[in-house]
Amino acid sequence: MSKSRARDLGLNLPGLPGPLNAITDVPGLEVGFTTLINGDGPLRVGEGPVRTGVTAVLPRGHHSVPQPVWAGVHRFNGNGEMTGTHWISDGGYFLGPILITNTHSVGRAHQAAVQWMIDTYPSHWGNEHLWAMPVVAETYDGLLNDINGLHVTEAHARSALDAATAGPVSEGNVGGGTGMICYDFKGGTGTASREVSINEKRYRLGVLVQANHGRREDLRILGVPVGQHLVEKPMPRDEELGSIIVLIATDAPLMPHQLQRLARRGALGMGRGGTSGGNGSGDIFLAFSTANAIPISQMAAINEGFKWLGDDLCDSLYQAAVQSVEEAVINALLAATSMQTLRPAGYTCEAIDHSALIDVMRRYGQITS
Repeated sequence: MSKSRARDLGLNLPGLPGPLNAITDVPGLEVGFTTLINGDGPLRVGEGPVRTGVTAVLPRGHHSVPQPVWAGVHRFNGNGEMTGTHWISDGGYFLGPILITNTHSVGRAHQAAVQWMIDTYPSHWGNEHLWAMPVVAETYDGLLNDINGLHVTEAHARSALDAATAGPVSEGNVGGGTGMICYDFKGGTGTASREVSINEKRYRLGVLVQANHGRREDLRILGVPVGQHLVEKPMPRDEELGSIIVLIATDAPLMPHQLQRLARRGALGMGRGGTSGGNGSGDIFLAFSTANAIPISQMAAINEGFKWLGDDLCDSLYQAAVQSVEEAVINALLAATSMQTLRPAGYTCEAIDHSALIDVMRRYGQITS
């Protein structure tokens, strides 16, 4: 059964969401998941319990011709991994899919993404000297998952890629977000979007997060110190050990330097939740635009048709990114379901209590109905 999202609860969130309030509101973008949940009882490395998975994002869907995706990255705190970012910083684009999984599964996910690119574009990778450098990111799920058992296989990652589709996006304990913890509540996958008008033209911006960051006492929702009120059944840890991966997609035509600036705004959206980004946190942001699509073969030519918005017109997109990241993290918290801890054993990572949250938000005047 699906859980209520932030707007369903009446939270007084700013901005105009897209039709699905999801990253798939950006036309052509597709998302797929492989979710692995099996076993219970005490941890036996290599046997489980298993609570993990893979999230796949195809910026241009299953298009038959490889096309660069213009992009920018930002590293707020670097205790994490996102492959391909050196070239994104230098070249301003990437090719292929994005995968998000757990920390110890990056290699297998990367191999699957490379094979997917070879299979999807056989004439390009068979006849030309193209390199495959997909984007694979991670956050750590070792408190709730047998992470050292290496349960994610290339087949699991490929399944997420093959399952990618447009439409509503699942949240909470799905895909790479399955075993994640956010503000000491059960966390995971979340998404949100905004519609923005610039010079009478409508654009969309969508966000997907894998939320695995923050300490309970720091949690703020719409400025309300929620974590100071919802103090029951805390997790047994004092320092921030998790991370967050944030994908910001838009169909607005932006240059790579503007997308890098957009990625930086994602950190402001993360910060609205209260985290200060601890030493153990990997907080990495990727912003990309699906506009200005051209075949990879044209990258070696003179191209005169690149469209882009002037820098002075980008403020509404920056605002949309901040708002969407904040809302996507809240949606991840609301969609998640409780799980038992493995290391240390014997605790429950509780999902946030919707009724208790509503009571707190109402006291601060942040419920619309």
